[in-house]
Amino acid sequence: MIVDAHQHFWDLETGEYPWLTPDSGVLYRTYGPEDLVPELRTVGVDRTVLVQAADSYAETDALLAHADAHPFIAGVVGWIDLTDPAEAAAALDRYRTRPKFVGVRHLIHDEPDPDWLVREGVLESLGLLAAAGLPFDVVSLLPRHLDHVVTVAERHPGLKLVVDHLSKPRIKDHAWEPWATQIAAAAACPNVFAKVSGLVTEADHERWTVEDLRPYVEYAVERFGPERLMFGSDWPVALLAADYATVWHVTHALLGGPGAEQVFGGTAVRFYGLDQEIHPPS
Repeated sequence: MIVDAHQHFWDLETGEYPWLTPDSGVLYRTYGPEDLVPELRTVGVDRTVLVQAADSYAETDALLAHADAHPFIAGVVGWIDLTDPAEAAAALDRYRTRPKFVGVRHLIHDEPDPDWLVREGVLESLGLLAAAGLPFDVVSLLPRHLDHVVTVAERHPGLKLVVDHLSKPRIKDHAWEPWATQIAAAAACPNVFAKVSGLVTEADHERWTVEDLRPYVEYAVERFGPERLMFGSDWPVALLAADYATVWHVTHALLGGPGAEQVFGGTAVRFYGLDQEIHPPS
């Protein structure tokens, strides 16, 4: 089973996405299953993991409704309020009855506080995720975010964490440090995984090449191994730099060797606890 472990939908008429503005170009429109299904069919992706793009229960509920209506969506990474452990516990009680609720994410990179992830209330709520067997997606941007991944991983060794987009290395600038040292420190924690996703949008949108991406991907393979890496398209955000098929073919060119079956499906199935039935996109 081939899994795209990171894609989004949003509806500008019913949802609120503060980061989406008329200046967002191709992203400033509604994207739904009908837009993605032809892309999945073209490249042969069987299932996807649908990831939240707004910090709201309304967003989580909308994504779960999509998942209920479309079997190709294997799981939803939704949002709950992690700042209040009591509220987080109540939300987990609600959502754990939904089989396709497979993880939690918060847009920490949009938080003014760079230390949001290590607030005591958030850390306590992350412990609740660990107890519930639900993983946490970390959308990190600042170097301190990766430092905090290590803090969380060590405090909650039973919590599975995945660093989205390899923590957004500055590919356009061909920058290596401090990203390399910090991603290696995160990878040294056995409960930390990473998504090879969102890289084309960290490169030069107009002039990126496969070789621009290669050193970052190869380093991730060296540090995490294929058994802790998973492919994600980051569609439709990726459209800022490339279409779905291009992202797929480039990632496969970089990761299509030994262990490819893990990166393109097996890791996501294990990490999120996805069922392994194949439901062709329709």
